[in-house]
This record gives sequence, C-alpha cells and structure tokens, in this order.
Amino acid sequence: MKIYEVTDKKKYLPLLLLADEQKNMIDRYIKTSQMYVLDDNAIIGEITVRELSRGILEIKNLAIFPEYQRKGYGKALIRFICEKYKGRYSVLQVGTGDSLLTVPFYEKCGFIKSHIVKNFFVENYDHPIIENGKRLIDMVYLKKTI
Repeated sequence: MKIYEVTDKKKYLPLLLLADEQKNMIDRYIKTSQMYVLDDNAIIGEITVRELSRGILEIKNLAIFPEYQRKGYGKALIRFICEKYKGRYSVLQVGTGDSLLTVPFYEKCGFIKSHIVKNFFVENYDHPIIENGKRLIDMVYLKKTI
C-alpha cells in the first residue's frame, strides 16, 4: 500500500464526486488543497486537505471506492495525514453531513464533534443530498488533535 501526493487532481474527479457530489463545490477547494491517493495495486481512495487557518488543517474530501470501503483504507488515509502534518498543525477538522455513515466513522478515528453549520447542504447545493436514505441539512464539524 502506497499513499502519495498528486497534482493532477481533476484526473480523480470521479473519486472526488463520491464524497462531494456537486462539481462546483469541489471547484471551491481543489486548487488550494493537497490531494493524496492510496494505491494498493490500484487506486483505492483519496484524501484532500487544505489549511483552514493557522494551526488548523481541514479534510475537504475523503473518498474510497465502494468496493474497498470498510477495509481500513479511510482510516489509513487519516493516519497518514495526521503523521505527515503533525507538528505543522495542531488540529485536523472535517465537515460532513449528519449521517450514520460518516459521523461514527470519524468518531472511531478519534474525532469529536465541534460545531454545526445549520442548513449548509440546503443553501449550498442545487439538489437535495441524500445519504443512507436521509436528506442532509446541516454540516457537522468534527475535530481531532494531531
């Protein structure tokens, strides 16, 4: 298993769209972020991070192809980011939908709930975002000390 940085981020748009299904939302952060892909004899997933403010690094996108989910690859990408940026940032944060698929995953990775941005998905997406049968409304932020 190898994790490495890529510069041709748009090449991975199909993967990015798994975690953020509206292209113009990806366009908001893709140019100012760093992207890393996980290769385990094939591209399995990616993580995209960006400096939010001094001391805070934010996960903007984390996606694993469905056939590889629940096999530890997402956790491996988070561990990689924590190790790579330890000492440069003190907090790793992520914003995600209030979903039983994503919030518990991040909590298992050591994140704790930080705050909520009300109506984020309603106000920023041009269509309803449905995850696990539930419409996403609010953005839940979680953080982890690194």
